[in-house]
Amino acid sequence: MPSRRIPVCLEATPKQAVASALDWPGWCRAGRDESAVLAALASYAGRYAPVAAHAGVSFPATVAFEVAERVPGGPATAFAAPECRRPFPQITAAADRAAVTPAAARLLAGLVTAAWAAFEQIAAASPAELRKGPRGGGRDRDQIIGHVICADTAYARKLGIKRKQPATGDIAAIGELRAAIAAVVGTRAGGSPVLPSGWTTRYAARRIAWHVLEHAWEMQDRAESSAVQPGQAGPAS
Repeated sequence: MPSRRIPVCLEATPKQAVASALDWPGWCRAGRDESAVLAALASYAGRYAPVAAHAGVSFPATVAFEVAERVPGGPATAFAAPECRRPFPQITAAADRAAVTPAAARLLAGLVTAAWAAFEQIAAASPAELRKGPRGGGRDRDQIIGHVICADTAYARKLGIKRKQPATGDIAAIGELRAAIAAVVGTRAGGSPVLPSGWTTRYAARRIAWHVLEHAWEMQDRAESSAVQPGQAGPAS
């Protein structure tokens, strides 16, 4: 793919900022300010590239960002997450409310599906017990898996999909839930929310893929750290 500037939505509070690549759902990072958050986003290009590859999408060879929109942050932004707690459309960029072509809708669905695939691959390679935080906090692998399934179930309701939360080991039910989400994201081309109190498909793709990959990468990092033996150096932070 030719080099081009990647449009980014920047959400900011006085102490925290979140940057999301608008055309690449799930490629999203947090930082103290605009400079820090864009540097963090660039540093994760290599981790996002396999997601794009799984979806069969050519990923930029070089990374250069353009802050296409700035949105005031809120309570979620302050905790390093894309905003979701305020009423729609306050929480999102104008780009998330733009109509998409059928081909672009299928692309969004493919990238969200690839994010789930990355999560499952990382989960399968992770130990049950993950490294704890400096104060002993942090979920273990199966708790993270359950948390992501719970969030997927809640996010699905924003797209008009009402299903019982699947059990962690119910592979069929989890697959059906995710297929239902992908079907809505991949077929609706309008820019209006799916429900009066719901989300647009572009915003849903961005939020869902962010959450899935955030926990996939967390699990990956903490699994690698948990494997470090006493006296050995851990991976660079």
